[in-house]
Amino acid sequence: MKETMKKENEKIAVLIPAYNEEITIEKVVKDFQAALPKAEIYVYDNNSKDKTSELAKSTGAHVVFECRQGKGNVVRSMFKNIYADYYIMVDADDTYPANEVEKLLEPMRNGFADMVIGDRLSNGTYSNENKRVFHGLGNNIVKNLINKIYDGHFEDIMTGYRGFTQEFVKTFPVTSAGFEIETEMSIHAMDKHFRLVEVPITYRDRPEGSESKLNTYADGFRVLKTIFQFFKSYRPMFFFGIISLFFFILSFVVGIPVIAEYFETGFIHKVPSSILATGLMLLGAISLMLGLALDSIAKTERKEYELFSNLIKIQLDKNKK
Repeated sequence: MKETMKKENEKIAVLIPAYNEEITIEKVVKDFQAALPKAEIYVYDNNSKDKTSELAKSTGAHVVFECRQGKGNVVRSMFKNIYADYYIMVDADDTYPANEVEKLLEPMRNGFADMVIGDRLSNGTYSNENKRVFHGLGNNIVKNLINKIYDGHFEDIMTGYRGFTQEFVKTFPVTSAGFEIETEMSIHAMDKHFRLVEVPITYRDRPEGSESKLNTYADGFRVLKTIFQFFKSYRPMFFFGIISLFFFILSFVVGIPVIAEYFETGFIHKVPSSILATGLMLLGAISLMLGLALDSIAKTERKEYELFSNLIKIQLDKNKK
């Protein structure tokens, strides 16, 4: 990394969401204190029932309590209340290496990225270390689905090791409550044309005695639900266009025999089929018009967001002077 790209008085905040991580929290904080001696370390305790907060305090980290359960709620509080030039968010489970944090900071310092993603998958360390088969399968399903729907090129969507600029943090409207927050970040960044960079990082599995808080099925369902909710909101023409096409095709399948009968006999005897075909055609037309209307609204919202983010950036720049 080029040292000349570092700001003389840059502020770095390390954000650590934590829930029942007494086995690993001390090591995680100390590792980041060693890697970034001048950074402010924040541990957000999300209703832990063990000694997570006490152990974090003993290391000198800032401990904040977030009573609303869920990682998304924790991120909402972090992003709203903490001010820094660069933010590093990392899970408290000691699966991500603190000594590789400069990989995440470098693209932001050099002006190449607004969000940097610590990619566990492309170098094979996740597949070698991860002992939860369905977690790996879920990661690939989510990654491929998002890349397909949103025309993305992500290698790792669900990673908990990320870097953010101040502009991204202060203009990101958090709506997710739980583990689907990483999915929301990625989709938001693509839709709003933020600069994204992925850097390969080493992954290691949780130490013995430490348990994942991610529920493979329940949280997996929430992630998929989030993907389709944002699909409808961010790309409504595509979303409702698929629905419209489905109804049009179904209408033709039902209606072609009716039309064929009419040309052959001059009469329509399959009245129920003709009514069904007409109804399906109308549903297809309504879906298409709905998609067009919502697409226009989505474009207007993007323009308003651009103006909003420009105003925020001007204010942030004033505050730095």
